[in-house]
Amino acid sequence: MTATHPAATAPASDLSLALLLLKARTFIALILVVLFFSFAAPNFLSTANLIIMSEHVALNAFLAIGMTFVIITGGIDLSVGSIVGLCGMVAGYLVLNGVAIDLVGYTVFFNTFEIVLITLGVGVLVGVVNGLLITRLNVAPFIATLGTLYVARGLALLSSDGATFPNLRGSAEWGTAGFPLIGSGSFLGIPVSIWTLVVVGCGAAYLAARTPLGRAIYAVGGNERAAALSGLRVNRTKMFVYMFSGFCAAIVGLIVASQLVASHPATGETFELNAIAAAVLGGTSMSGGRGRIGGTIVGAFVIGILSDGLVMMGVSSFWQTVIKGLVIIAAVVVDQFQQRLQQRIALQRQAALAR
Repeated sequence: MTATHPAATAPASDLSLALLLLKARTFIALILVVLFFSFAAPNFLSTANLIIMSEHVALNAFLAIGMTFVIITGGIDLSVGSIVGLCGMVAGYLVLNGVAIDLVGYTVFFNTFEIVLITLGVGVLVGVVNGLLITRLNVAPFIATLGTLYVARGLALLSSDGATFPNLRGSAEWGTAGFPLIGSGSFLGIPVSIWTLVVVGCGAAYLAARTPLGRAIYAVGGNERAAALSGLRVNRTKMFVYMFSGFCAAIVGLIVASQLVASHPATGETFELNAIAAAVLGGTSMSGGRGRIGGTIVGAFVIGILSDGLVMMGVSSFWQTVIKGLVIIAAVVVDQFQQRLQQRIALQRQAALAR
C-alpha cells in the first residue's frame, strides 16, 4: 500500500482553477487594496486624489517596465534609482547653466526638446555600460549594476557638490520655459506623465508580444544556451534590455525634476526596490523567461496605491517599509507555488495522453 499526497491526486480541473486564480493574483490584489482603502482612508476615491496617485504610480511603472525586460532575461538592474538622480541633475544643470566652451569663452544653451534628448541619452549610456560589463566582461548583473549604482550616484553628487539645482522654470530666451510642463503639464485633464506612461507601456507591451526582439528576450531568459544555439544574438538582446531600462529611468529623472522644478542628487534612492517589487508582483519570474508588461503596470498600481493609502491612513513610514518587504516576499512565494502547480498540471496532462 502506498500513500499519495492529496494535492498530487487533485482533479486537473481544480488545479486549473487554482492556476487561473494565481495568474490573476495581481488584479485580485489591486481590487482588494482599492476596496480596503476606499473604506479606511477618507477621500481616497476622489478625483483629485486618484490623479495624484496615478502620477506617483507612473514613476514606479516606468522603472518597473524597464526592470521587467531585464528580469525576463534572467538579470537585474540595481542602478535605475541612481540613473534617476543622475539624469535629473543633468537636466537641471543644462537648464540653469548650459554647456560652457572655455576655448572660445562661449556658453551653449539647449532648448527643452534638446535637453530631453540629451538626458535620455545619458540614461541609455549608463545602460550601455551595464550591458557591456555583463556581456563583454562577464560580470554578474547584480555586481555590475551595483557598481554603476554607486558610480551614477557619485557623478550626480559631483555635478553640484551635493547641492540642489533650484528654480528650474527655464527661460523663454533660451527655449527652456516649457521644462516644468514635462512633469506638471496636462492634456484633456490628464497629466502628461500619464500619457507618456500609456505610450511607453503600449510600446513595451507590443515589443514583448509581437516582435522578434520580444521573443528573443523571453528565449534568452528561458534558456540562454538554447537561445544562442538557435542563432539568437544573446549579447545584443541583453544590451537592449539594459539600455531600455536606463531609458525608462531617465524619463523618471526628467519627470521628477520637472515636477519639483528642482533637481537633487539624492533623488531616486530606493526606487529600484519599488520597481523590482512591481515587476515581481505583476508575475515576472525572478528566474527569468516569464513576465508581462500589463501585469507589471498593475503591480505598480498595487505598490503605489498601497504606499499612498498607508500615508493617508497615517501609518508610520517605518511600517510602510515593513509592509512592502512582506509584499515582495509573498509575491515571490506565490510565484514559486505557481511554477510548481504548472509543472504538476503538465505532468497530469502527459499522463492522461499516455493512457
